[in-house]
Amino acid sequence: MRYAQGGGLSEEGRSRRERVRLAAAEKFEQKVPVPQIAAELRVSERSVERWHRTWKAGGAPALASKGQAARCRLSDDELAELDRLLEAGPAAAGWTDQRWTLSRVRDLIAARFREQYTVPGTWYLLRRRGWSCQLGARRAVERDDGAVEVWKKETWPAVKEPRRPSAPGSSSRTRPASR
Repeated sequence: MRYAQGGGLSEEGRSRRERVRLAAAEKFEQKVPVPQIAAELRVSERSVERWHRTWKAGGAPALASKGQAARCRLSDDELAELDRLLEAGPAAAGWTDQRWTLSRVRDLIAARFREQYTVPGTWYLLRRRGWSCQLGARRAVERDDGAVEVWKKETWPAVKEPRRPSAPGSSSRTRPASR
């Protein structure tokens, strides 16, 4: 399941979901129909059916939360340091331009913290930390808008080919005079 901010559920969210599953287990024991359980607990029938299969196989303990799906391999101190490194910019980390790419962040993590992440894993880590994808404005820092305007007015008209005049003729090879 995906979440809007990509951070998954907090401990409180996991315990709330666990309480809902355990409430469903009590209703399974009372032989309440699946659609009624789904309506009362405000969940989908498909979820209730999945919980019911799990409950039949292992009872109420099988519906308990198993904890966080994937634990971060960096400690809180390392994550704070990573945030500081990213905020300092790529130039401070040794790159010549001002772009953080996922590959660069992955390499930074590997060099600094001795942890290997994949490119998608790096993206998940950054998204959980509150970073977002940013696209450049595609304008060079050295751009001179005045020179661009002069070029458009003076140079471009001389270089641009004039449009073909409208005259009788044809683009067909088989009937050259058909127009």
